[in-house]
Amino acid sequence: MAEAIRGEGYAVSSLDQIGDGYGFRKVRRELGVTAFGINAIVLPPGYSTGIHYHDEQEETYFVHQGAIEFRFGDGTTHVAEVGSIARVDPATHRGMRNVGEGDAIVLVAGGKDGYVGRDGQAVDGDGRGGPPGAA
Repeated sequence: MAEAIRGEGYAVSSLDQIGDGYGFRKVRRELGVTAFGINAIVLPPGYSTGIHYHDEQEETYFVHQGAIEFRFGDGTTHVAEVGSIARVDPATHRGMRNVGEGDAIVLVAGGKDGYVGRDGQAVDGDGRGGPPGAA
């Protein structure tokens, strides 16, 4: 595993650099993220996680690779494929199962206490400020 590339105010890495095999890849720790929690989880085919919930932290899940079945405390399940996103309240019981043929990768971001509104500023008079649709 290689170290993240660090510069003045940034860090760059990859999931392969952060770890190998199945389980958690500690993105927050590796990149020095302090504003919210963020990890990647690599799941082998057929693997089910345990059911969990949080006291305060809302979580958002992004399916980067594979197909994941989300299981929720109300008994419902939802299959999420590549590009799917799920948001879960802290107290909601949740778990995942890899229902695909290959490995699945899910990026999980969690936090509390709200959103910071549009505070981006253009640099050097570049009025574009961001990608299309950002306004």
